[in-house]
Amino acid sequence: MNLDELKFDEKGLIPAIVQDYYTGRVLTLAYMNKESLEITIKEGRTCFWSRSRQELWRKGETSGNVQHVVSLTADCDHDAILVKVIKEGPACHLGTDSCFENKLMDKEEPVFSPEDLMDLLKSRKALMPEGSYTTYLFQKGLDKILKKVGEESTEVIIAAKSEEGNGELIYELADLYYHALVLMVEKGVTLDQVRNELASRHVIDHKVKQEKMTANGTH
Repeated sequence: MNLDELKFDEKGLIPAIVQDYYTGRVLTLAYMNKESLEITIKEGRTCFWSRSRQELWRKGETSGNVQHVVSLTADCDHDAILVKVIKEGPACHLGTDSCFENKLMDKEEPVFSPEDLMDLLKSRKALMPEGSYTTYLFQKGLDKILKKVGEESTEVIIAAKSEEGNGELIYELADLYYHALVLMVEKGVTLDQVRNELASRHVIDHKVKQEKMTANGTH
């Protein structure tokens, strides 16, 4: 479809739901006019219309928290747009990963996510609650954290050589994953930075292409 088929409201705006390309998490709800949408398409990064300032707003222009657009999809009524992005830094102006943090109701079962674990580790580093193993690691500092990462790496190798199934390997991989995230928090490395580094290597695209070639019997 083309832009002329979109239904902007009486103020010339259309809601844009911004979603994290990697996690599927809804990041924010903003608005675009036709000009900001055209800029978004041309520049490959989100540009909105600020209703409070009554001006174009290129996300990350001052904060550095740029959102690189992967896809734009209109809904069935052509009066809303889903924007999938690869983001650099927080989406919310309050510094949180998403603008949607204030739950009004939640019947969902707790689901693990790297983002939630990172938020917990950052909280531990900031508050240093007594009796927490994570607090202990941050108090001991970088050398202790690096030692634990090394130890857990060795445990993963040993577990991988076991002939008694993958239970121990999974356990040790989880330990290594946790300590790697602690290291990331200690050094100020974000999940987005690691994801973007992997994406820059086209690891996923290459794997998908190889799988399709194998399924089709080609090489």
